[in-house]
Amino acid sequence: MNLNSKIFISGHKGLVGSSILQFLKKKKFKKIFVIDKNKLDLRNQDKVLKYFKKHKFDYVINSAGKVGGIFANNKFKADFIYDNIMMQNNIVYSSYLTKVKGLIFLGSSCIYPKNAKIPMRENDLLTGKLEETNEPYAIAKIAGIKMCESFNFQYHTNFKCLMPCNLYGPNDNYDLVTSHFLPALIKKIYDAKQKDKKKVVLWGSGKPLREIMYVDDLADACLYFLKKKTNHPLINIGSGTEKSILEYAKIIAKKLGYKGQFIFDRSKPDGMKRKLVDSKLAKKYGWRAKTSFQDGLQKTLDHYIKEEIS
Repeated sequence: MNLNSKIFISGHKGLVGSSILQFLKKKKFKKIFVIDKNKLDLRNQDKVLKYFKKHKFDYVINSAGKVGGIFANNKFKADFIYDNIMMQNNIVYSSYLTKVKGLIFLGSSCIYPKNAKIPMRENDLLTGKLEETNEPYAIAKIAGIKMCESFNFQYHTNFKCLMPCNLYGPNDNYDLVTSHFLPALIKKIYDAKQKDKKKVVLWGSGKPLREIMYVDDLADACLYFLKKKTNHPLINIGSGTEKSILEYAKIIAKKLGYKGQFIFDRSKPDGMKRKLVDSKLAKKYGWRAKTSFQDGLQKTLDHYIKEEIS
């Protein structure tokens, strides 16, 4: 791999894809390819393959996907399983047909069983039932992992699957219907502060624990493992930063100067009680997260406030 390698990033406008794009630009890679979804529907096999054949990429990072929090996963089950399976199938298959040198498939810690031991290890995959609220999405991602593993086995491809914990950072999705928990907390608390609301409603009990990682650390991991020879197709990518939903809410409130109360809507689901991943394998290969939670959160809040004001 060198600075003239052709690298395709799918989903370049999302939280993860935009971070990877900026990260590679900072590293001075000269041939980075991206395309808007209105110009290329990644669910269309013929068009995706045509695009891959035209550009003959050396490396591919698949950050495209339909993602969201508990509400979106519950409401749009069919979309989550169909869209994700179609996009990843076309990208992985086209990568194989056009002899891509290396591919990174990004998944999620929700692939692991609902009752997996904490921290969740790579070999916990498919050892138990999934958490019901995100089952369709998790099944899609598991299918992607197994597809990569199968192509590696049968065709000796170099496809690697990175499973990050919950991510946050600039350019996140703050729509309360489709967002993950941290951007939803930021939006709710910021709005409450601006409108002088005395209470903020949190979903569930506020007790579930979540590991979070600043998105630029995942971008770093993608490049690191594109370059790294490994014997494992599935590698967890985590930070080790784990707090309860309520703890995160209190920290955000303090940073934003919000002094109201948090109340809980227990009619809403909590999801998994804990989602801490075991990142020992990544560390064994020489990678670890670099951004502290305080620094990452401050950068995220600064970006969000700037966007709200502008």
